Amino acid sequence: MKAITLATLQAMKANREKFAVLTAYDASFAQQAEKAGIEVLLVGDSLGNVILGHNSTVPVSLADMLHHTAAVSRGNSKSLLIADLPYMTYATPEQAMENATRLMQSGAQVVKLEGGAWLEDTVRKLAERGVPVCAHLGLTPQSVHKLGGYKVQGKGEEAGQKMLDDALCLAAAGADLLVLECVPTALASKISDQLSIPVIGIGAGPGTDAQVLVVYDMLGLSPRVPRFTRNFLAETGSIQGAMEAYGEAVRNGTFPAPEHCFQ
Repeated sequence: MKAITLATLQAMKANREKFAVLTAYDASFAQQAEKAGIEVLLVGDSLGNVILGHNSTVPVSLADMLHHTAAVSRGNSKSLLIADLPYMTYATPEQAMENATRLMQSGAQVVKLEGGAWLEDTVRKLAERGVPVCAHLGLTPQSVHKLGGYKVQGKGEEAGQKMLDDALCLAAAGADLLVLECVPTALASKISDQLSIPVIGIGAGPGTDAQVLVVYDMLGLSPRVPRFTRNFLAETGSIQGAMEAYGEAVRNGTFPAPEHCFQ
């Protein structure tokens, strides 16, 4: 696999070629994912749940993200590396720029932020200063207490239109990628079709340009596995094989299947 860049992903979208994204939290898993040909690695603040044992991503600190981003970066040389800005580290554009700088200096190549049109100014200022941005709409785990739990988002015409408007706004402001989490399949497909930037789905159906899973969910290691994931380790018997099978299933369109989607 050649080194993956944002230009690579943009070309794949233009050619209707899907790509695979996996979370990684350390150098060893990063090396395995790269060997498996996974195009994009995400150092997600999901590490709060699967690594640190918290019941949400809210307690994750910038120091946690810097530590794990640096570790993944040391184990990775070809996959594009995205890292989350954690809870309340981008409440203002100035704060976002300061903390994005630290994440990028730790090895991130793209920073990810959760939220809708209120982030327009922040995304624009980051983009103008050369910081690649991945937006995140739908179920935004940092807002789980505001949302009232881990629930599907964008149900109904009004909510769906608002999400589409938010997506178009963030893309126009300079976002390079978009994650849609726990979104009805038809809405996710509509957003993916209307955006020129690649859209990465998780629990958002097969119509997005890519899929992302938490690696521990994909390996069946999480105590409670979400319905939108699939246990590739049970099917293959090895971590390397599971990652390879996941990537291939995303690219050939066999994952996600209907049972992994929200209608």
